[in-house]
Amino acid sequence: MITTIPPYAARRDRLRQRLAEMGHTALLVTHAANRYYLSGFELHDPQCNESAGWLCVAANGRDALFTDARYRDAALRLWPAKDLCIYGSNRFAAIAAFLAQRGITHAAFEATDISFDTHAKLAEHMGLAPVTGAVEPLRLIKDADEIARMRRSAAVNHAVMQRLPDVLTPGRTEAQAAWEIEKLFREFGASELAFSSIVAVDANAALPHAIPGETVITDECMVLIDVGGRRDDYCSDQTRTVWVGKNPPERFRTMLAQVKEAQAAALAELRPGLPFRDAYALARNVFVKAGVADRFTHSLGHGVGLETHEGPSLNPSARGELEPGMVVTVEPGLYYPDWGGARWEHMALITENGCETL
Repeated sequence: MITTIPPYAARRDRLRQRLAEMGHTALLVTHAANRYYLSGFELHDPQCNESAGWLCVAANGRDALFTDARYRDAALRLWPAKDLCIYGSNRFAAIAAFLAQRGITHAAFEATDISFDTHAKLAEHMGLAPVTGAVEPLRLIKDADEIARMRRSAAVNHAVMQRLPDVLTPGRTEAQAAWEIEKLFREFGASELAFSSIVAVDANAALPHAIPGETVITDECMVLIDVGGRRDDYCSDQTRTVWVGKNPPERFRTMLAQVKEAQAAALAELRPGLPFRDAYALARNVFVKAGVADRFTHSLGHGVGLETHEGPSLNPSARGELEPGMVVTVEPGLYYPDWGGARWEHMALITENGCETL
């Protein structure tokens, strides 16, 4: 039997190298997806104002995991007891004291994740330095196991999309269709949704992040569906825009054709070394030529992985270049508030010499 060695220790070693380059000897990892990526412990926090725990990655290799009693047994399945701190109501004092015993009295922290209040309370007990972009660059390039997981996640999404004709039936509301889609994700193997499903009818389709409501699907209407699921911890994200009925108007056919043409133009050129902003321009140029660029109101796409929205961002001001192992969405769209909108989205894996649609 082949035993797969968990990747977490190797990832923490790579982070140690980054911390040394940044001039830090320890990092408090508080963002849930980063914590999981580096330790395998708890991909989700309970809710926005709670934490399942923190991780400290130290230059000396004495990494520590912090959590409360609810997660003790789960943590011990992954983490040595000697490196585990179970805190109670005095969380910040306990964390600082545990680190001080290891010679750490000053640490960097993820500046985009800790609240002002949390920082103030922790700073009473130890020195802190804000950092950004310490862990996220490591997550940009997916390893072979991550890519395999993302293929399986994308396959679930494709299976759901194939069932859309059964879901988008006249008389069903957007919310009812969204519920049917959620059940399909679970039926096909997803552990949960990657994000709340978007089902938007007619003018609601002009809202890129529309919330499914009581608008009813009718015979001869447009519907935009943006959905994703999580399988093996990794997310999928796909959008389709369809016409329910047999007589789509010319305006709809033209809009959808322009969107698909823009996506095809981008997918044909995605490759290592292509600047993020140039990827965006490939799609936008199609809309410019068609005279509809003002209706393209968002980036071309974003990274997908442990989170639905992660780096990189394919937008006109983004810095950086595509690299093999990145997984990005390619989702141009056109939106007309008085009428509707269309978006068409695939996930693309950047390969050594181009890209592969997942």
